[in-house]
Amino acid sequence: MTVNVLASKKSYTYLGASRYSYSYSNVALMTEPIFDHDRLDVYRLSIEYVASSFAIAKDLNGLHRHARDQWLRAAQSIPLNIAEGNGKRSLKDRGRFLDIARGSALECASIQDVLAATGGIENEQHGDLKRTLKRIVSMLTRLIARADVVAEPATEYNADEEYEYRDAEYEYEYEHE
Repeated sequence: MTVNVLASKKSYTYLGASRYSYSYSNVALMTEPIFDHDRLDVYRLSIEYVASSFAIAKDLNGLHRHARDQWLRAAQSIPLNIAEGNGKRSLKDRGRFLDIARGSALECASIQDVLAATGGIENEQHGDLKRTLKRIVSMLTRLIARADVVAEPATEYNADEEYEYRDAEYEYEYEHE
C-alpha cells in the first residue's frame, strides 16, 4: 500500500511490522545514511516535514509573517533535536532532546492551527501536515519511552554462597564489643 504524503512530493510504502520505506522526489533532500540519526525513520520524516513547511511558508507574508517565522524555527528544531539527542551517550540526555523535539512538533501543530484559522494555509495542506506531525509525535513518544526504561541486567543470585562483606560485618562487630 503506497500513500501519498505532503502534496505528492513524497510517498511511503508500508512493509509490515511498523517498517516503512521512504522515497523522495527531490534526490538532494536525503542522501545515503552517514550518521546514526540518518537511519531513524522519525528523523527522515521530520526532514520531509521541514521541506514541506518551507515550501508552504514561501507564500506566507503580511499578517502571517510572525507565525511563519515561528513555524519555521519550530519545524527545524524537530530534526535538529532528534540528531543531537541521538548522539548523546546518556539515555537521560537522549530522552531530554527527544522530548524537546516532540514539544517542537506539537508547537508546529498549534502554529498550523493558527495559520489555518486565519487563512494562511489551505485545509488540505493543513490536514496532510498535521497527519505527518501526528506520526512524528507518536514515533518520538515511543523513542522517549524507550529512553525512560531503566533495566537491571539479569543476574543469578545464589543465597547459599557466603560473601566477603558478611565476614567483614562480623569482624567489625567483634572488634567493637
